[in-house]
Formats: sequence, structure tokens, C-alpha cells
Amino acid sequence: MPLARFHPLIAEWFTSSVGTPTDVQAQAWPAIQSGADVLIAAPTGSGKTFAAFLSCIDYLFKQALARELDDHTQVLYVSPLKALSNDIQKNLQQPLAEIGTAALSVGLLMPELRVLVRTGDTPMIERQQMLKRPPHILVTTPESLFILLTAEKSRRLLQTVRTVIVDEIHAVAPNKRGAHLALSLERLEALTLTKPQRIGLSATQRPIETVARFLVGNREPLPLTPHASPLTAPCTIINVGHKREMDLAVEVPKDELSAVATNAIWADVYGRIAELVRQHRSTLVFVNTRRLAERVSHSLEERLLDLGADAVAAHHGSLSRQIRLSAEERLKSGKTRVVVATASLELGIDIGAVDLVCQIGSPRSIATCLQRVGRAGHWIKAIPKGRLFAMTRDDLLECAALIRAIRAGVLDRIAVPPAPLDILAQQMVAAAATQAWQEDDLFDLCRRADPYRALARSEFDQVLRMLADGIATNRGRGLAYLHHDRI
Repeated sequence: MPLARFHPLIAEWFTSSVGTPTDVQAQAWPAIQSGADVLIAAPTGSGKTFAAFLSCIDYLFKQALARELDDHTQVLYVSPLKALSNDIQKNLQQPLAEIGTAALSVGLLMPELRVLVRTGDTPMIERQQMLKRPPHILVTTPESLFILLTAEKSRRLLQTVRTVIVDEIHAVAPNKRGAHLALSLERLEALTLTKPQRIGLSATQRPIETVARFLVGNREPLPLTPHASPLTAPCTIINVGHKREMDLAVEVPKDELSAVATNAIWADVYGRIAELVRQHRSTLVFVNTRRLAERVSHSLEERLLDLGADAVAAHHGSLSRQIRLSAEERLKSGKTRVVVATASLELGIDIGAVDLVCQIGSPRSIATCLQRVGRAGHWIKAIPKGRLFAMTRDDLLECAALIRAIRAGVLDRIAVPPAPLDILAQQMVAAAATQAWQEDDLFDLCRRADPYRALARSEFDQVLRMLADGIATNRGRGLAYLHHDRI
């Protein structure tokens, strides 16, 4: 019985509110409860979030019943998107409230389990209240975690963290943002009173061992040679595969495709998307740039005037928090029929029941395509429906290759960028701002982050020298960020 190890009240709540545990949940819970580091790889809409969170909620709940729960942050959830953070807060607060009500109905009095979000969008007053009364579960982004690790008061808040959940880890591992997060996780571990358990949530990647190593870092005896990266996974991997039945097709305009998209092709595509919007309850249109998101939403508005003033909305990172949240809420409630978005809505956000996903142009990678189309039918056992619109001859070739790869079950190969030095410099300055370090200790900490496993001591010393000596300009030396005592 997958729910046997949970408190009976939590098991009963899950069965009545969520239903039968999915494969990924049944496999993940025992691994997480054993205290090991776990990487959960599964397609969108397979219940990954509850696979990670239910054990944490159960542990907090048992503490609350035993009167051992105080105002300390125990679970840190890191997500690459601000919108996803707000979504998780909503999706966690409701279950926690329901569990609290269920406990009350059987006569169990317990303190409330609190969740708070800390991102660039969080108002100043909420940030101050969070420091006075820390939440039990803190939801944040990689950038905000970096800031929390550097400020004195928020460092005290993070000392008690026992579990770190890194969501959509595949979205950060292949870029510098991932290197930044990996160093932040090592700085967090150096700060906490006990070594936190790490839980990673990923769409399936190839090779999955690379993502696992990225999650847990380099835990082997130093030094490591650049080519000695072990092939064995350093943590428990729950991989239920990525293949999911999908309704996928490529749409081609009536005009002949050329090297660039003409106005006639654009008009044809807008007309076809408007037609599809009318045939479905809710549609999500993905584009590759923010400028295009505005342009497409404006053109669709003109074609869908009869559906009402709020029928079309744009969603991208440059928009204010209010506009983004409003677009998500209107799509959920059914007021908005189509949202035109960039990658800002690509990752696991619960934006309600989306019937169709359209992608204008090639999404450029298999994982991105699966992730975006997975927004449609984002519930268990649903069949996602996606349409790729080829705008040029190159797009057509890429879209055809994509669909062929998806049908064959092939994935892009992921690569973690090795030791970006600009990110290293940022983190060294932040680490030195919080406390004094011995050079060897800071070097060892950096080497524990997976992207820096092969960092040479000479490179580390050069970055340190640059930060301590400053940069020579026409007006003399300046921009020295560190004091380096060489004696």
C-alpha cells in the first residue's frame, strides 16, 4: 500500500481529494521517506509535485500533532519560474487548509502549516513578516535563494532547512543559471545545521544520470580529474519514462514556404489559430520571443472580437506581476479563451484545463516541445493535443524531425556547462560578504557543485586575484570586491 507509511488522516485526505496514487508517487514516497536524495523523472501531468511534497507535509503534520512544530523553515522549494512559485503556493495552501480542517473535525488541535513565496515579485512588507515569523515551507526562485543566502537575517531563516526540492531541474541544468543554483545549493548546505535531503523533479532527460549528478553535486574524494565523472547515479532515480500518448500535428500555411515568413503566411496562420480557438474551450499559443507574444496577441484580438474584450491575453516575463497573474486567472476561470506566451508558461504551472497548445515556429528542442504540448491535458490520463505551425522551410524541417523523434521516443542529450567563471566570481563575492573564508575551504565548496567538479585551482586563484586586486582602467585600479589576506 503506497500510503501505508503516512499518518492515517493524510492518507485518507489524499484518497478522498486526489484519488489513487500514480506510479511515480508510489515509487517516490518510500525513497523519499528513507531520507536518501531522490530524482523524480516523469512526464508532465503525472503527479510529480505531490510525489515530492506529501512526505514533507506528513512529517510536518506529525511534528504538529506531537507539539514539536515551531516557527522554523524546514522545506525549501526552488522553482525556475516566478509564476510557478505563485502556483505552488496556491496548490499547497489548499491541501494544507483541508488537512487542518480534517484534523479539527476529529478533535486534533494543531498549529497551521504555513507556506510563503519569496521571489522578485514579493512585496517588501511580506518579506519583512517572513523574517519575523518564518514559514514551514518556503517557495522561491534560484535568484531569490542567492539573495536569501547573502543577507544576515534570511541566512538564519535557512539554517533549519531539512529538505530542498528543486523543481523543473532540467530547465536550469544545461545553462549558467544552473551553475549559479548548484553553487547556491552548496552554500546552503554549508549553512544548514543538518545536511538537507535533496529532491529533484524533472521531465525525463537523456542521460538522466547527468541531471542526478547535477542535483546532488560532487560527493567524491577530491581531487577529480576532468574526465573522471562517474557514470553511476549518485542518488535514487525514479524514472517512469517520458513517452505519453499525444495528438500532435504540423500545420502548414496555404502559401509556399520560403526562407522568411511573409505577411500572407502570417495572415494565414492567424486565421487558422483563430479558427482553432473557436473550436476549443481554452488554447495556449507559444512563441519564441516577447515581442512576438505581443504581436500575435494583438492580431488574434482583432480576429476574435466577437468572443469578448478579455478573450485574448499575452503572458511573458517583461509584464508586471498583476498582468501575468490576471492572465493566468482568466484562463483558469474561462474568461480568456487564448493566452499567447513565451517560456513563462512552459513549465509545470497549473493553468487549468487547456485543450490545445499551438506552437508558432519550431520550439528548437524535443524537451521544450514535449513540455509545451504537455500543458494541454495537464491532468492524469489526459491526451495532450498540440499543433506546430511551420513559418519557414527551416521550421518545417525542424518540426518534422521533432515529431519523428517524439514518436520514436528519442530525447535531446543534455550537457552541463563546465565551470563558468563569471558565475563563480559572483558567488565568491556573495560568500565573502557573509563571513571570512579560508581559500581552501571556499575552493572545496565550489568543487562540490557539479558544474565545478573539474575546476582547476589555478583558475580559482586567478578569479580570486581579479576580485581582490580590482581591474586596471585608464583612471587606475578599481572594482576590487574582496579583501584577500595573503599573509
